[in-house]
Amino acid sequence: MEIAVLALGCFWGPEKRFGQIEGILKTEVGYCGGHNSDTTYKEVCSGETGHAEVVKLNYDPSKITYKKIIEIFFDIHDPTTLNSQGPDFGTQYRSEIFYNNEEQKKIASEVLNEVNKKLNGKVVTKISKINNYCRAEEYHQKYLDKN
Repeated sequence: MEIAVLALGCFWGPEKRFGQIEGILKTEVGYCGGHNSDTTYKEVCSGETGHAEVVKLNYDPSKITYKKIIEIFFDIHDPTTLNSQGPDFGTQYRSEIFYNNEEQKKIASEVLNEVNKKLNGKVVTKISKINNYCRAEEYHQKYLDKN
């Protein structure tokens, strides 16, 4: 099992979409790319933590490739809008691929370059090493309380 961490706006829609794809074994919502190793939704919304809302995917590479995941990432959001997706605005809603290793970085860069050519250089998606990922505990707890 491998992981992918992706920021593409509010994390609920992407979590649901990726959760329906064969080869994705588990999804989890959280925050990544910020200054601290732990944060809350309220802190992230302040714009001060540097975190993005992300979906963390555990996937089976024998059933779905990292490249395919990144291609889906670009298909299900607008990578040309800076710090926003749909009605959501703020740095926490940015488009960013967080890589786990150099191979993921290479693949993400290649796919981004292909998409950027098709979109006439308008892609604003960043590629960064996973930094200070934390699960969205308040949402995780609400989910556990419901089930």
